Amino acid sequence: MTKLNKTPLGQRTIRFQDCDPYGHLNNAKYIDYMINVREDHLMNEYGLNVFAMAQIDKRSWLVGHNEIAYLKPANVMEEVVIQTALIDYTDKYVKAEMVMMNKAKSHVKAVLWTKFYHFDFKSGQGVEHHDELLGLFDNLRVEIDQENVEQRARFLARELKGSVPVQ
Repeated sequence: MTKLNKTPLGQRTIRFQDCDPYGHLNNAKYIDYMINVREDHLMNEYGLNVFAMAQIDKRSWLVGHNEIAYLKPANVMEEVVIQTALIDYTDKYVKAEMVMMNKAKSHVKAVLWTKFYHFDFKSGQGVEHHDELLGLFDNLRVEIDQENVEQRARFLARELKGSVPVQ
């Protein structure tokens, strides 16, 4: 079996229409950018097309919870790098971490934790992951020591030069 990339990277350009009058990415748009990159990673890195799963299997994941820590602004037309990882899972949900950094990866702009619940659209209820998915999750999970997104953001900021942690 090929070794899977547990922490893939994606690059995006911050667009004008997503920014506030100061030229900073709107707070809500951070989530859009990060989740879009995670969707790309699921499809391109792991072969999981969540949209096809929803259409064909009538099962996929729904966002149940977001936690985000903002450290530095992302500016209009700036190239950013977003790293994603699976940091936790159970039989019914997965928790992904998405970290937005500057292009040089020298400072963290934001850290997002999103909990996705496995959902059956036919029954309208949450369902357990099947064994094949649980095996994939076991291979992809990245162990972290921090208990909340603020602690994680401060830790990652200290790890990268030039970043000032949130207080």
